[in-house]
Amino acid sequence: MPDQSPPAEPFIPAPTAAGIDPPLRRDRLLAGLTLTAGIGLVLGLPFALQAGAEFFMPTAIALVVSLALIPLLEWLERRRLPSPIAALLCVILFLVIANVALAAIVVPATEFFRLLPSRIHRIQANLAPILDLYSSLERYANRTLRQIATTPVKPSATAAVAPPSSIVELAATSAPAVIVQTFYAILVAFFFLSGWTRMREKMITGRASFGGAMTTARVLQEMVDAVSSYLGTITIINILLGAVVAGALHLLGMPFPLMWGGIVTLLNYVPYFGPVVAALLLAIGGLMTFSDVWTALSAPALMYGAHLIEANVVTPLIVGHRLTINPVMILISISFWGWVWGTVGALLAVPILIIVQTILSAAGRPDIAGFLFEDGTLMRGQEEQVAVVEKVADSR
Repeated sequence: MPDQSPPAEPFIPAPTAAGIDPPLRRDRLLAGLTLTAGIGLVLGLPFALQAGAEFFMPTAIALVVSLALIPLLEWLERRRLPSPIAALLCVILFLVIANVALAAIVVPATEFFRLLPSRIHRIQANLAPILDLYSSLERYANRTLRQIATTPVKPSATAAVAPPSSIVELAATSAPAVIVQTFYAILVAFFFLSGWTRMREKMITGRASFGGAMTTARVLQEMVDAVSSYLGTITIINILLGAVVAGALHLLGMPFPLMWGGIVTLLNYVPYFGPVVAALLLAIGGLMTFSDVWTALSAPALMYGAHLIEANVVTPLIVGHRLTINPVMILISISFWGWVWGTVGALLAVPILIIVQTILSAAGRPDIAGFLFEDGTLMRGQEEQVAVVEKVADSR
């Protein structure tokens, strides 16, 4: 006799006492723990980088420089040079260029700005016509400049200090920690470059799937191309800008035009802030050199005019959209790394930003809004959960 019992009712999980089933509670707990750990990492990382600057800063410098030198390394390796020899040539070439830049900038700058105490009166006389328009500012500036001018200068200290003529002399006259950090950065760059080919092959072939290997290879190549292209292109543009500024200052009669061109080249690596600092330094130098205020201020005016042409015409024409970066992200990166590591951090801000953006573009950008307001973080209301259960029951 067939069974006449009614069909069994579909199983509907009953809400727990808290109104949420165990999987939702687990997702919410994991999301909360992940969010808490992420906030702690974001808040603690800057202070860790700042406290460990003696280790992290030379390491970052070495890695950024190494990534920029990888195309040259690969070019030498294609000429059948062993990796250690190719890496050594890359490091030596970089040190030679850095030594030439040091000799062109630091040595004359030390001699020039050593004359600042004796040129205070000329600066004050040049600024007087402008300060007449602002009487309160004039009184404050005169009081400050008078205090600086009346401060006794020890002649023995001035005679004892000699400007460094090379990286070796600069390291010898620096603190022992600077010597250790410089030597450490050179070693990191050498060993990174010498082992780059093997490390890249190991990272690619060590993936469990073909797709993972291709993604790893693509990310590594994009990171190298982005950093080397940015630093190479910007370096050429900055050198040309410095040469133009040096030529204009030479025609103006400014002493040490090559030094000023080198300063402009170096500071132009820091977007937005660097050219402003260079213009201020040129204004001080012009006020120290010329007796006419308008001639003195024409030096920073020429420099900033050349920078505006470079930033709005030359760089967009050469770079195009290949290296376009969000200006807000550039400002945040410069502010962050400048706060953490000072001037060196500001110089490294854009290359580090490029590396981070390249990795995040391949790994996936975190969706903070979705993480906060979708499944896994905010718990569902009981009405929404009942609606889901009824929908499952109707489908059966």
